[in-house]
Amino acid sequence: MVKELWDKGLAVRKEVLGAEYVERNVKAADDFSMPMQEYTTEACWGWLWTRPQFPRKMRSLINLAMLSALNRPHEFKVHVKGALTNGCSREEIREVLLQVAVYCGVPAGVEAFRLAREAMQEYDQGKKSG
Repeated sequence: MVKELWDKGLAVRKEVLGAEYVERNVKAADDFSMPMQEYTTEACWGWLWTRPQFPRKMRSLINLAMLSALNRPHEFKVHVKGALTNGCSREEIREVLLQVAVYCGVPAGVEAFRLAREAMQEYDQGKKSG
C-alpha cells in the first residue's frame, strides 16, 4: 500500500507543483529528511489529493487559505503556482486572499497578496521560458 501511495502521490505532486521542483526536493533529501518527503508524498499527495470528493482546484484554494493563515510563505508561493496549474483563476485566488484578510487579519492578507503576486510573476516567467 505504501508503494502505491508513493507512486500515486509522486505523480500528483509532480503534476501540481512541477516535476523539476518535486524531483529537486526528493533528490536533496538525506537520511534525516527523507521520511518527511515520504510522509508528504504518501499522505498528502497519495492519499488526500487523490480522493475524488474535491477537485484539485478546490483543494488548491483551501490550501492557499490555510497556508496564508498559518504564515507559511514558502509553501504558500509553491501552492499559488500549483493553484494556477490546477485551473484556479487569479480572481478566485484574490477572493480567497480577501477572505483570509477578513477572517485572519489584514496583515495576513497583505502578506498573502504580496507573496501571491511574486508567485504569479514567477509562474508567468516560467511559462514564457518553458
